[in-house]
Amino acid sequence: MPEGRNPEEKRIIRIAMENGQGHLFRFWDELSAPEKDELIDDVKSIDFDRLREAVKLLKAQRKPKGHFTLPEIIRADIEESEPGLYQKARVMGENLIKDGRVAVFTAAGGQSTRLGLDIPKGCFPVTPIKRKTLFQVFAEKIIFMRERFRSVFPWIIMTSETNHQQTIDFFEQNNFFGLEAENVWFIIQEMFPSVDGEGRIFLREKNRIFKNPTGHGGTINALFSSGVLERLEKAGVESIFYFQVDNVLVKVLDPVYLGLHKLRGAEMSSKCVRKKDVNEKMGVFASLDGKPVVVEYSEADLLDDPEKGYTRADFMYGNIAVHIIETAFVKRLVSNGIELPFHVAFKKIPHMDDNGNKINPAAPNGYKFETFIFDALAFAERSLVVETIRREEFSPLKNREGDDSPQTVERDQLLMFAGWFEEAGIPVERMDDGLPVYRLEVSPVFAPFKEYFLEKIDRNMRVEGDTYIE
Repeated sequence: MPEGRNPEEKRIIRIAMENGQGHLFRFWDELSAPEKDELIDDVKSIDFDRLREAVKLLKAQRKPKGHFTLPEIIRADIEESEPGLYQKARVMGENLIKDGRVAVFTAAGGQSTRLGLDIPKGCFPVTPIKRKTLFQVFAEKIIFMRERFRSVFPWIIMTSETNHQQTIDFFEQNNFFGLEAENVWFIIQEMFPSVDGEGRIFLREKNRIFKNPTGHGGTINALFSSGVLERLEKAGVESIFYFQVDNVLVKVLDPVYLGLHKLRGAEMSSKCVRKKDVNEKMGVFASLDGKPVVVEYSEADLLDDPEKGYTRADFMYGNIAVHIIETAFVKRLVSNGIELPFHVAFKKIPHMDDNGNKINPAAPNGYKFETFIFDALAFAERSLVVETIRREEFSPLKNREGDDSPQTVERDQLLMFAGWFEEAGIPVERMDDGLPVYRLEVSPVFAPFKEYFLEKIDRNMRVEGDTYIE
């Protein structure tokens, strides 16, 4: 066993050895004093009890308790099924915004690695004409809602250790896109060790263990540990409007959605869209023993239930990761010590081999453990799932090419804006593939949603070239 320099180091090394992780110190004698400090800090941060539970998942069969049935969904055409509900919900949601009882939350812990860049994904330019970044688009949507409802509310951005400082630097360089710095709060999500097939933690350097962000399920603990949950409670914020950074079309602070959430007394609500087909890689909503849950596409076989007569093709409501979460619900989860379950992902993990060589594997070689925010639905006493229209609210940016790429994100914005103009009675010349001949872009400062665009746009205008509205 390596010799620690003091009783505390000896204790940490002994605990690691007892938990089968003594290999983390195999380069101990080669390390400088500061490097030894870093390694000790990394090992000290490991929750070994939680790690043992996570490693058990590597060989476990993931089986739900109970049977899946089709979920209860509030349809996109709610006015047809419940006349008057849309307007009632809109008024309720607008009052929440006016009264400052809602905050905005963006999960933004990822880099643009799959897009070929080493920048926070929120820094990626996406709009058709001005090439605004995702962060700028969301900031401008927030600015519009603040000005329209004469209200101030915080924007919470959850980063990771890998992109935290880059994200802050980007906001500072851009003067917070017109928002006050004191109203943009940055928090860091939890990190967790990655392991090989035997449950041994990888070293990414001789003196640093390999950790990955625990996924958007880390939202719950991050809100509490950062002190933000307490700040929200003191500010009178009741509801958190949550979305992920990769969806440029998200309808930030959608009043109707907020109102439906409040009218139903939900602790957590979710938006969904119809999947394009059964093979689309989206988690889907289902009901498990009467509670809404999300089943990830990688676990879709769980939905094939001959006894009930269901197959995965019956479950077509895809999760778009837009939620409303009550602050009181977050506090209850934390107070009761509820931990969201880990999901296992087999990934390529760069690491140091036993000889001290850096290895960049060509194929998956280890396991990352992630938690998902939608698993909190299982603990909600009341929840709600609302269907929305994909072309207006969902276009994720994930891949360099093909589906969910910069090309599809730009296309979806052009199609959406063209639809807005046409609904206002403004002709839009289109090509054979349906795209507008001229590029169109509407600044969120002018109108973040179609409803507000239709209120403000000059219906006598004509599109005779690339058109930017601000």
